[in-house]
Amino acid sequence: MNFTDVNYFAILVASLSSFMLGAVWYSKILFKNAWLENSGLTEQDLQLADPRLIFAGSFLLTFTASLVLALFLGQEAGIGESLGTGFAIGLFWVCSSLGLSYIFEQRPLKLFLINGSYYVMQFSLMGLILGLWP
Repeated sequence: MNFTDVNYFAILVASLSSFMLGAVWYSKILFKNAWLENSGLTEQDLQLADPRLIFAGSFLLTFTASLVLALFLGQEAGIGESLGTGFAIGLFWVCSSLGLSYIFEQRPLKLFLINGSYYVMQFSLMGLILGLWP
């Protein structure tokens, strides 16, 4: 599969799904307070960050991840295969790599569980969307 064979609309939607998931995941409704506490950040730290850099960088990275996932899946992958592949990538590639860093950095297990489970959900959701629009 090459870059002309991918569905860029599906990739865009998959990328944007990461923002929607993150907005809920890292909100006060779910894990914001625990994430802040375990990451060593404060509300003030978040307010001092440049939102243009954060959102532009985040979009570029999620778009790249969605594009490579679409190339990896190919045009023939169905919903189940795409969802399962996204789940496996999130759990076994991303979380294991993240966990390795967290072990050496001596970061809290709770932070790993919050961030790691976000990536499992993120890649599962991207896989589902790409499977819906091959």
